[in-house]
Formats: sequence, C-alpha cells, structure tokens
Amino acid sequence: MSRDMMPSFELFQPDSLEGAIKLAKDVEKSWLVAGGQDSYDWFKDRAKRPEALIDISAIQALKGIRETDAGLEVGALTTLTEIGESDVVKSKYTVLARAAARVASPQIRNAGTLGGNLCQDARCWYYRSGVDCYRAGGNTCYADTPQGQNREHCLFGAARCIAVSPSDVAPAVVALEGVIVIASDAGSRDVPAEEFFIGPSVDITRMNILKPGEIVTAVRFPKKWAGAKFYFEKVTDRATWDFALVNVASAMLIEGGIIKDARIVCGAVECVPRRLKSVEQAVIGQPQNEDTALIAGRTASQGATPVQYNGYKVPLMENLVRRAVRDS
Repeated sequence: MSRDMMPSFELFQPDSLEGAIKLAKDVEKSWLVAGGQDSYDWFKDRAKRPEALIDISAIQALKGIRETDAGLEVGALTTLTEIGESDVVKSKYTVLARAAARVASPQIRNAGTLGGNLCQDARCWYYRSGVDCYRAGGNTCYADTPQGQNREHCLFGAARCIAVSPSDVAPAVVALEGVIVIASDAGSRDVPAEEFFIGPSVDITRMNILKPGEIVTAVRFPKKWAGAKFYFEKVTDRATWDFALVNVASAMLIEGGIIKDARIVCGAVECVPRRLKSVEQAVIGQPQNEDTALIAGRTASQGATPVQYNGYKVPLMENLVRRAVRDS
C-alpha cells in the first residue's frame, strides 16, 4: 500500500453554505473537508479515494462563537484553539473549553474544527489500514480475535465492530445537552448531540447520522448549564497527540452541597459517547461527597464487557467518574 502520496482529485472551494450544499448534492463521489485532520490521513493512506474534494474552510458564516438569548452557538468551522481560548466558553461552559484544549497538539488544534472533531471516523488501526474488517465491508473484526490488538477498544456496545468514538469534544457536547445543526438542500434540522452519534448495531458503515449532502453548520448549547460545575479529564499514553484511553465530561447543578441535576459522559469506552444515565440517577439528590462519588464510580462500569487487552479500562473509567462527581 502506498503511503503519504495522495491520489489526485478535483478541488472545489465554495465561500458560501449554499454553494457547498449545491456541490455536495451535484458532485459525485465528493468528500467534504474542513480542517482536514482526519480526512488527509485517509487520502495519504489511499484507504479512501474521493474523486472530488469540497473544502468548506472559507465559509465565514460557519465560524465564530456567539452568545444568544437561548445560550451559546459555536460555528462548526470554529477551531479547537478558538474554543479552548474563548473567554465566554472558559467562564460559562468550561467543560467544552477543557475538552477542546486536550485534543492532540497545538498545531492540530489550530487547524482542527469543532464540526470535524465531532464527525471524525473510527481510529481502529485495522480499519484505518484498509483491511477488510466489518466496518470496511468485510466479515471479520480483526481487533476482536485472540491475536487482535484491542487495548484501546470498547467496553460497551460491541456489535461486530469494537472500535470507539475518538472525539474528545463529543462527551463535553453531550454533557452540555448540545444540539447539532445540520443543513442540506432540504433545509436545516436540529439534532440532539446524544442522537447524532450511532453505533455499529444501527449502521456499521458510519459513526453519525449525517446523510450524503448534509453539512454540520453549528452546535448550540442551552443556557441551563451556563456556569454549572464542570469536570473534564482525559487519560492517554502520552501527554499530547494521543487519542483518549478513557475520558470523562460532566456538568452538575449543585445547591447547598446537594446535586440537583447532572449529566456525565465517558468517551473511548463505546462507539458513541456513553452517557451514564444510571450514574446520573444515582447521584441526583445526593450530597456531593466521597461516598456519593464511590457509588458513582461503581455504577459507571456496570455491564462492561472488556476484551482481551482492555480490562484496565474498567477501573480507569470508575476512577474518572468518581473524580468527576467528587471534584466538579
């Protein structure tokens, strides 16, 4: 397999959303790209061969961070650096700023976008290397075999494929009850972030609900969670560049030391950001203390089914959730 040499393709660079939508509809075998941090890997490895590239990075209407009467709106082309350094995000939606600031390296965050990070494909090395696994249309999950390398794979939701969601910002977006705005030639639709991601039991060929010709334009966050108590932590093998082994994002409303509401989400344990509803139910109405945190940690891993080499993720997940509840 030839590496680091992209195949040729036709390049389109629209400067308006309307132009991008028309191209996405009319140009066959096209591929939408923003920051390109996920896409260019595919092209260099020649595992994906689009005939046309639609570069939407010049569309100014899809950039920027705006406070609204309902909360906050972040354009899909806003870079991760801009999100991590935004005063309003850091002060009112802190968990999103922390998550964005933990993606990869400064150079990647300078180019990578919110929409791109949410939409990136699975990072299983078998799949990315172009082998004929289930996700690529074959009939084998090479990671889920006695000889498979599956240290970074899922604890929940396996259905032929055991790859995990690689996005660091996705758990924070779900924790904040984000709504993803999607545009197409049919108009615009709003999708709760929790429903945007899909697992292999729904469709093994993709990781989100986007249809051909659709473009993520923005993510909206309700005012409900502005200024809440937040926590984000990401554990990796290396301090930078690496994808998460496990991460956790939480948003909690606390009054008089009592947890009044909570949303807690883990990444890199399932093919979708895993919202821990049982943990939320266990902690709401309880005091924010070590006892409650211990219950949260034990509850978080219930139902986990580790594979050969990723059993370490169970106590790791438990400890991250415990800290999220205790230290928010």
